[in-house]
Amino acid sequence: MAEGQIILIIEDETPIRRFLKPALESHGFKVVEAVTAEEGLSLAASHQPAIILLDLGLPDMDGLEVLRRLREWTTIPIIVLTAREKEKDKIEGLDAGADDYLTKPFDIGELLARIRVALRHLQRVKQGDKDPLFETKDFEVNLASRTVKARGNEVHLTPHEYDLLVLLVRHAGKVVTQKQILKEIWGPGADDQTQYLRLYIHQLRQKLEPNPNRPHYFLTEPGVGYRLKYE
Repeated sequence: MAEGQIILIIEDETPIRRFLKPALESHGFKVVEAVTAEEGLSLAASHQPAIILLDLGLPDMDGLEVLRRLREWTTIPIIVLTAREKEKDKIEGLDAGADDYLTKPFDIGELLARIRVALRHLQRVKQGDKDPLFETKDFEVNLASRTVKARGNEVHLTPHEYDLLVLLVRHAGKVVTQKQILKEIWGPGADDQTQYLRLYIHQLRQKLEPNPNRPHYFLTEPGVGYRLKYE
């Protein structure tokens, strides 16, 4: 998957770039580096990278503004690398167009896993989500027949449970914010209905997780939203 693909790193911290470049190159990626927002925006346009790794704390422009500018013209997956640990900052990054985020310091294995997920998601988007079957080793979702099976047995879901599951499937591997879920499932003005969202996530875990008390697939990103794990 990585052979020859370009990753653009927009990061002003030299130690971070020195850490990332050899690690990514050892996995077959070509790495292009930018130390300012303006340089990063220019390189994104000229090199058309497969992935952009974006630091939010840049010297010449806030990373959120860089995100917004990039999203005006490209769907290239963007993974935010940030030292900002507040939930508000993570939500703002996702709402501004980030596909994912990692809080510094982070493990290179985790970053590579997020990159693989982002690239698979982009490929599905380019294919128009033609494959109607989403499968894990414990459950499957057939979007064409609107059926769900867990460990070979068909599972009955309520309409809201199914709509929530489909939303998470279509964004598999990515964080979906509470705000986005509530808007798409319950409609505008449902921002205060988080208790219902927690209830339906709980119900999906009960019906689809092999061990609902230790979720493997339906993961909570505290204060931010939920992620359907996809490997």
